[in-house]
Amino acid sequence: MVSYQTDGVEMPAIKKSKTTEWIKAVAATYEKRVGEIAYIFCSDEKILEVNRQYLQHDYYTDIITFDYCEGNRLSGDLFISLDTVRTNAEQFGSDYETELHRVIIHGILHLCGINDKGPGEREIMEEAENKALAMR
Repeated sequence: MVSYQTDGVEMPAIKKSKTTEWIKAVAATYEKRVGEIAYIFCSDEKILEVNRQYLQHDYYTDIITFDYCEGNRLSGDLFISLDTVRTNAEQFGSDYETELHRVIIHGILHLCGINDKGPGEREIMEEAENKALAMR
């Protein structure tokens, strides 16, 4: 089950059932199935608080993914800062909706085992994001 919640922000205008089906389809390409996934849309201030409290990081980010996966079953809490998504869309010359979906699927790709911090990993993640976005 995929749930969509907010913390201090308005719910973004996404088609929840269509987005959930897309998430399931992307997960299936990695031979994963969707368990309990919770998206929590929030502000920059909230994501900074979560980053400090749980990860001891003192910076803003677009998404924080808490991984509770077991075997091939994807489960996790995904905090998404809509403020940073908006800023990134402007910075990258992308529209807000596309950038939001990129971040939504970015968290799922992390749960599927794709990382983006090590050498060459960012390019692999971007390729996976683009492939997933093309499935939308």
